[in-house]
Amino acid sequence: MAGSHKAASGRGGDRGTGRRKGGGPRRLALTGLSFLVLLIAGVGWGYLRLTGNIDTFDADGISGDRPPGSSKGQNVLVIGSDSRAGENSDLGGGDGDVGRSDTAFLLHVYADHRHAVAVSIPRDTLVDIPACRLPSGDWTAPRHDVMFNAAFSVGETAQGNPACTQNTVEQLTGLRVDHTVVVDFAGFSKLTSAVGGVPVCLPKDIYQGDLDPNRATRGKRIFAEGPQTVSGQKALDYVRIRHGLGDGSDIGRIKRQQAFVGSLIKKVKSKGFDPATLLPLADAATDSMTVDPGLGSADRLLSFVMSLKNVDLHNTKFVTVPWRYAGARVAIVEPDASALWAALKADRTVDGQDAGAGGPGGTASPAPSPGSTGPVSGTGISVTVENGTTVTGLAGRAGGLLRSHGFTVTGTVTAERQDHTTTVVEYGPGLREEAAITARLFAGAETRAGTAPGLRVIVGASYAKDPATTPAAPPNAPSALPSTVGDGARSADDDLCADLSYG
Repeated sequence: MAGSHKAASGRGGDRGTGRRKGGGPRRLALTGLSFLVLLIAGVGWGYLRLTGNIDTFDADGISGDRPPGSSKGQNVLVIGSDSRAGENSDLGGGDGDVGRSDTAFLLHVYADHRHAVAVSIPRDTLVDIPACRLPSGDWTAPRHDVMFNAAFSVGETAQGNPACTQNTVEQLTGLRVDHTVVVDFAGFSKLTSAVGGVPVCLPKDIYQGDLDPNRATRGKRIFAEGPQTVSGQKALDYVRIRHGLGDGSDIGRIKRQQAFVGSLIKKVKSKGFDPATLLPLADAATDSMTVDPGLGSADRLLSFVMSLKNVDLHNTKFVTVPWRYAGARVAIVEPDASALWAALKADRTVDGQDAGAGGPGGTASPAPSPGSTGPVSGTGISVTVENGTTVTGLAGRAGGLLRSHGFTVTGTVTAERQDHTTTVVEYGPGLREEAAITARLFAGAETRAGTAPGLRVIVGASYAKDPATTPAAPPNAPSALPSTVGDGARSADDDLCADLSYG
């Protein structure tokens, strides 16, 4: 990473090197700050001050091989940072000088601008991290089957590596990330105070030992069971609680943090959007953010905010990517996860509504896929995609097409040669039939046997020239997401005391 800088202010973006070592537990609820700022920071007053508050990160680290953009909804990646720099150092113990992030969610705003869903990605999720840019300008080798939160620490800088996390999410989901926002917890603390506190609920009494399991005794009670309002340090303590509730896992904490974010959004909307209320909130929010250059000024932020103003609380959903335990880590469950990404790509809500530009209840009319003479289902088929051309983004585009038809894409990389004229589907032993199914999505594609196990698609120049290569929902797309997703969804207006723990 080349470092961040203050947008339009000329101030340096280095926030210091003090960092908290290990997993800082406050991250996901901190991401509520970024979601809120997208709702409130578009105030027409104090533009210069707000713009001066905003840090931007270096976009040179964003991969050139990306999924295609969409004319439908927008995707915003929100990352919680445990920065120990500046005011953050007064909000908890710990040390270390490497930027870390334990929490992230992908916010999808549907094209109807009345629905939104935030998909949490647990920090311990095992994923493939693609090549990422180092501060020196060199690029790392791809890494396989590693923890998701490792992407933010690539390069071991105090600022973290949001571009690497964005690259990882794009490869994982096949969705193009339109904007990335990084949030620290000093501004989060200020925001919860500026809004007058956030209503929360605890399923049981909480003691100091629940925040710090290394304590010899459980210490004093810091939260009583039941509903209450928290702000500042108290809010930070609430969102970092992990031990002593449910199975003590990060999954359970995600549930409480999702409830917190929903409550925070509800509180701000209830106060109204008048300048006297919004300006201190926007000031606190933008001072805690690092964003991509596309959101690096107050007017750009306003443009995005205005696209969210009609999103209803009940239609603001929180879900977690389909998962299962894999020892001490978390594995993504397929094909459920691919069905989730395909639904977002097709602008289908958690309950199966079409929330595309035509509005809820409309009927999707996907364009036919290239090379297909009927429905193509990739359920149960795993494939790696390689870009065999010099056209940037082609592997990501093909990966998105495959995912939208239910395929599991295990990675998108650059091929050894970039002179392929046609697309080739190469298959290992026993995968001839799967290769034939895969080839139907690519006009003129060839299939050939290979010596390596597995299935890979090497996209050629003919695919780059095909006008119908944007992924679309398959004709047999389900009307609703798998129960593993839909049954666990939370709305911003749900009962605060309901479903607060896992296990």
